[in-house]
Amino acid sequence: MTQNEKLAELSAAGVSVWLDDLSRDLIGSGDLADLIATKSVVGVTTNPSIFQAAISKGETYDAQVHELAARGADVDATIRTITTDDVRNACDVLAPVYEESQGVDGRVSIEVDPRLAHDADGTVAQAIELWKIVDRPNLLIKIPATKAGLPAITRVLAEGISVNVTLIFSVDRYKEVMDAFLDGLDAAAQAGHDLSTIHSVASFFVSRVDTEIDKRLDAIGTPAAVEMRGRAGLANARLAYRAYQEVFEVESRFPDLLAQGARPQRPLWASTGVKNPDYPDTLYVSELVAPNTVNTMPHKTMDAFADHGWVNTGSIVGKGEDSQRTFDALSALGIDLDDVFAVLEDEGVKKFADAWNELLDATAEQLAAATEG
Repeated sequence: MTQNEKLAELSAAGVSVWLDDLSRDLIGSGDLADLIATKSVVGVTTNPSIFQAAISKGETYDAQVHELAARGADVDATIRTITTDDVRNACDVLAPVYEESQGVDGRVSIEVDPRLAHDADGTVAQAIELWKIVDRPNLLIKIPATKAGLPAITRVLAEGISVNVTLIFSVDRYKEVMDAFLDGLDAAAQAGHDLSTIHSVASFFVSRVDTEIDKRLDAIGTPAAVEMRGRAGLANARLAYRAYQEVFEVESRFPDLLAQGARPQRPLWASTGVKNPDYPDTLYVSELVAPNTVNTMPHKTMDAFADHGWVNTGSIVGKGEDSQRTFDALSALGIDLDDVFAVLEDEGVKKFADAWNELLDATAEQLAAATEG
């Protein structure tokens, strides 16, 4: 098998290609292994919506649900067992990538229960539990970047556990995430953990920013407002990358940790599937190319890029001032950016919690049917 040229070129430019999907069928069919061999996939991300979609369709999980029902497992235990089994198996498929990349890639993410998004203590407890259950060094525990999530991130990293910080929308919150990361590494070092084994990415959501701001620009309706549509998501990500460079390449705090074996917390571009069909379907891949980044893509976006994507190596680095001017123009038009990011965070937490609740309900029905049968 040979790698797709376009995705291989993207990887060569410093972007790790991760798949934003996971299911037992994807693992068992060999499709995940094929994506590694042919589309440069070096990681996998999951979220409650992905698990809800995977478990709720088909019969793949029926036998395990029946077995767990016979053992008297409740709904939460059933979902925990099913999801951690899938993630563990995906970690094993990606183990060679993990070894070859010296732990940078080959990563699989699993998220804490989204109902704990505003519960720091509950998040920490479940993160530790999930880390122990999956028991693979290439696991990442996903923790949302809510206010309660920030201290949880620090405390989980302090335990020597690798973290994927998710649901980041604003650069200000991203800076707080990086501070939480560095605090966690300091605490981990003091506890005697090997910093070279601790990995983290910061998942910055892109397309949802355009969706929310475009809606507000349409409501304003002026020619100047319409002209700004589709520009905010990329500008926001580019400002995030500038902030990343300042913290990990310019400021004085990280070098001390680097000397102890620490790795920088890489920016990860999430929500990269285009929501607006008027925009190019590879927009949030081709226009977000920079060293030491991750782009996690749904299948549709990955296939589109493999077919007709292009690698714009000048799309991020050095674009900070232009991106700030974009945000200044949005503010001048009356877009309340603080409100945009607050709405997006609230909606993001709610969407994942809703998906989790739907999964709980569907699994409860399956358990009841298995018990009655």
